[in-house]
Amino acid sequence: MSSSPLSCRGTYTALVTPFRDDRVDEEAFSRLVEAQIAGKVEGVVPVGTTGESPTLSMEEHLRVIELAVQVAKGRTRVFAGTGSNSTTEALYLTQRAEKYGVDGFLVVTPYYNKPTQAGLLAHFEVLTKSTERPIIAYSVPGRTGVEIGVDTMVTLAETHPNIVAIKEAGGSIERFSQLRQALPDHVSILSGDDSMTLPALSVGARGVISVASNLIPREIGDMVRAFLDGRAAEAEKMHRRFYPLLRDLFIETSPAPIKAALARQGWMTCDLRLPLVPLQLQSRVRLETTLQSLGL
Repeated sequence: MSSSPLSCRGTYTALVTPFRDDRVDEEAFSRLVEAQIAGKVEGVVPVGTTGESPTLSMEEHLRVIELAVQVAKGRTRVFAGTGSNSTTEALYLTQRAEKYGVDGFLVVTPYYNKPTQAGLLAHFEVLTKSTERPIIAYSVPGRTGVEIGVDTMVTLAETHPNIVAIKEAGGSIERFSQLRQALPDHVSILSGDDSMTLPALSVGARGVISVASNLIPREIGDMVRAFLDGRAAEAEKMHRRFYPLLRDLFIETSPAPIKAALARQGWMTCDLRLPLVPLQLQSRVRLETTLQSLGL
C-alpha cells in the first residue's frame, strides 16, 4: 500500500509557520522541513491549522507551500493545506499549489458558514474534479463547527478515487471505529490528535498528521511504524513515554505550545499571529517541566 502514489500511511508533520517581526521566517521554515526529512517522516503538511493558515495572506500561504516543495525536493511528500470556507478560494489554492508540484492536498471542511452534508459533498466534488492528485479530507468539528458524516465520507470515497484519506480530529475513538467499518480499505484514516494516535491505530487508522513531530519527528514516526509493522508493545512503550508531551502540546490553543517548545530548542521564535498569543507563564512552566523530564 505504501508504494502507491495515491496512498497515505505513516507520519505526516503538520508544519508550523515560523514568524520573525511578523513576517514568515523562510530560513527557520526551511530548517524545519530539513529536520523532518532527517527524521524520516513520510510527509509534511504546510499551512494547515498548525501553520496558522487563517492569518496568512494569500501570497504568504502560497509562498509557504512553494518553499516546502522547493526544500523537500522529492525527499518527502508534501500535502498542501488548501482548504477554505469559500469553495472558490479553496479551488484557487488547490490549482496554484498543484503548479508548485505538491504531492497532494489537505482540505479542511469549510469553517464558520456550517454547510450541510450536501454542501460538503458539493464542496469536495468541485475540488476533486479539479485535480487528479490525492486529497485528504479533514474533519475537525471543534475548529470548524461541522463534521464530515460517516455516510458523507463513504460517498466521497466511492465516487472520487483521489479522496485517499480522512484526517480525523473529532476526539472520539468511536468515530475511528465507525469510519474504518464503513470505508473501503484503500481509504486511510489518519489521526488528527497526537494523543489519540496509538488508540486510533489499534482500531484501524494507518497514521497521523502530527503536531508533535515538528519537535520529535523520528520518535513519532518510529512509534507509528512500530505499530504498523506488528510491534504493538514497542509502540505502546513509546506512546506512554511521550504521552505527557502529546498532552501538554495542547495545554493552550495550538500552535502556541509547539512553537514555545521549538523556540526553547532554538529552532525559531515563538511568535504567533494575532489573535493567537504566546503561552501564559503557568502553561510555559508546565510545558518546560515536561520537556526537561523527557530530555528535550
